[in-house]
Amino acid sequence: MGRGGRVLLLAFVLFLTSHLTTPASAAMKSCLLVLSDLTSWPALIAGVTNQYKQLYLFKEISAIGLQIDDSLFPALEQLPGVLAVIPDRLHKVQTTHSWEFLGLESGGEPKNEWKYDAKFGEGVVIGNVDTGVSPTSESFRDDGFGAPSGWCGKCDSGKDSTFRCNKKLIGARFFNAGVQVPDFLDQPVEGKQLNQTDLNSPRDYDGHGSHTLSTAGGGFVQGAGAFGRGSGTAKGGSPRARVASYKACYTAGCSSLDILAAIFAAVEDGVHVLSLSVGAPAADYAADLMAIGTLYAVHKGVAVVASAGNSGPQPGSVTNLAPWILTVGASTMDRDFAADAVFGNSTVKGRSLSASTLPAGQPYPMISGQDASAADQSIDNSTLCLPGSLDPAKVRGKIVVCTRGANGRVEKGLVVKQASGVGMVLCNGAGGAVDIIADPHLVPAAHCSYSQCEDLLKYLQSTEFPVGYITARDELGVKPAPVMADFSSRGPNTITPQILKPDVTAPGVDVIAAYSEEVPATDLPFDDRRVPYNMVSGTSMSCPHVAGIAGLIKAKHPDWSPAMIKSAIMTTASTGGNDDGQIRDETGAAATPFSYGSGHVNPVRALDPGLVYDTTPYDYANFLRSVRPTQTQSLIPLSIPLLLPLFVGANANPFRCSLGAYRPEDLNYPSISAACLSRSGTTTVKRRVRNVGAGPWLQYNVTVVQPAAGVRITVQPGTLSFGKINEEKEFTVKLEICDATAAAGYVFGSIEWSDGKHRVRSPVVATTKCG
Repeated sequence: MGRGGRVLLLAFVLFLTSHLTTPASAAMKSCLLVLSDLTSWPALIAGVTNQYKQLYLFKEISAIGLQIDDSLFPALEQLPGVLAVIPDRLHKVQTTHSWEFLGLESGGEPKNEWKYDAKFGEGVVIGNVDTGVSPTSESFRDDGFGAPSGWCGKCDSGKDSTFRCNKKLIGARFFNAGVQVPDFLDQPVEGKQLNQTDLNSPRDYDGHGSHTLSTAGGGFVQGAGAFGRGSGTAKGGSPRARVASYKACYTAGCSSLDILAAIFAAVEDGVHVLSLSVGAPAADYAADLMAIGTLYAVHKGVAVVASAGNSGPQPGSVTNLAPWILTVGASTMDRDFAADAVFGNSTVKGRSLSASTLPAGQPYPMISGQDASAADQSIDNSTLCLPGSLDPAKVRGKIVVCTRGANGRVEKGLVVKQASGVGMVLCNGAGGAVDIIADPHLVPAAHCSYSQCEDLLKYLQSTEFPVGYITARDELGVKPAPVMADFSSRGPNTITPQILKPDVTAPGVDVIAAYSEEVPATDLPFDDRRVPYNMVSGTSMSCPHVAGIAGLIKAKHPDWSPAMIKSAIMTTASTGGNDDGQIRDETGAAATPFSYGSGHVNPVRALDPGLVYDTTPYDYANFLRSVRPTQTQSLIPLSIPLLLPLFVGANANPFRCSLGAYRPEDLNYPSISAACLSRSGTTTVKRRVRNVGAGPWLQYNVTVVQPAAGVRITVQPGTLSFGKINEEKEFTVKLEICDATAAAGYVFGSIEWSDGKHRVRSPVVATTKCG
């Protein structure tokens, strides 16, 4: 990269890290050491200790990844030329029908916008940072692909002699120095220990990385399904794009140092879009190596998409909060894997991924777990179908009704099978979880709600010889959809509430995509079934949907900046469902922008957004200058003597930060979020939009949807006229408190610019709350 680009990014890192403090009791034994000069760093550290290990050298941001005694962090911070010591952090990893649901297909046929305008993403390279890739998956076949041009990456097979890339999967690398630090080995994710075979190969030994990469850029594969369900043609959002895998996540988790190294490698190799289905709890940008690495990527022209997290529906649980990241929540699509339990004259509707059914018209005896208790087991245990709790003499040849809880849902089916049962109805318990999961059960099964199971249990108790059967079917056109997933992390943004997060939502529930046959499909110790395609849920699955859409936009508009791509996706998103109502949350109530951001993605409209909000590196610099660290709630001071020289490129003018009162909400962002409003006054934010529609003469008029109470929104001017392509216009949005009590909570409205063809919508969130 050129000197101007490097000093610009270094300035950002200096700015981010110059106010970071390290906890005195930090548990991490690996860290990022940010320096003003890399040339003499070994001698510098030798003044403190010789007991350290270099993990990475990050020339891009003048930093070193170190393994070192964490008690020495304060001493390192005091060394001349050391700008920051940032502890490493543990991160965790977070279709056949979804693209038709998103409007890119109709009746199984691709629309012209997908096939011709965006050319299925041809010419674009999509990378992901994840658990690796399965190179033999049909989704990564290179039939019809020529040699890539302008690609600087490589295929690093490590100790895996059979791993091969091709002209579709053009790159694969792995980064493992951080995850091997003893402190990481002592705290494995979900009890999983580091696997040496996994560690020394780019191959996917989890399934997560193959699933996400194929969702973003996998090719067309006919007849794909999971456990015999959801069969159709699998493909990614950009099926003609090339893909590259950057493995930084392992059975023991993901080190932020490894993630940072993977991001820098992806940028250096030449990816255009980077998908990151990983996350950690929200942290100040100064302590977030993903925020620093992705800022570098965006500055180099790479669009970055990341998952919002799976810690919903708790408020403030959303992660990956930096404004240069496109953060994606998860919602349902209009497909369901239905399974019904039929008994007497009634039917209980449930869900299951199990393809096996019990023949209609051939009823089987039914029994509750409560009535099937083994002699040495309590009724409580048999009600839950715990291991060994069922009496085979009572269960043989019968459908068993089990209650959810204590052990795994799929394991309950195994218990039934081991006791010679032929099927299972899994019921939610009173006061327990309310979601209904389509699991790949080991016996014909239906997972049903508590309220529906009440009728079934009454039938069992009142009938001398109860009988029934289980059927399974795929349903399309399910309403309402989309519905926000309960696990999808919610806003508000806990670091900078003036930036609305998540940005959008996309399909993330029951997504079928490529998997790794190196591992069992269910990740359960008793289930060794291997599948080439699997159904998985999470914001990890919604993230690559949006990365695939970003690839389409990049293919159609190769000169657009990451911010323009992000704006196109956000401002064309929809807040409506397929039942003509609003997007709903898991309870059936209307969801808010804290769940879906700007709305549910619409890739066809995103390819032709009309107007975009572009955001420059200097905009981000002013934003960072204005943010408040959550530890102190005091303004970060701007060190002009330090920063300004670093913004001088070889052929660039010195960058001068805005000397006025720049605020976080003034960032030229496609959504508007204003916090800490005066209870008796008004606040005005500025925005600018660029004309990217057909021209040259266009007039856009604004429509304002006012909040239900509390705040009144006024936009000036009410009309924007454009005389040429790429012309920019500014406008202001005034937020006036009209009911201080109502405004003490969060209120939601929107503004929308339209020329009669395009609709450019921005949600507006306002509150008098501070932080």
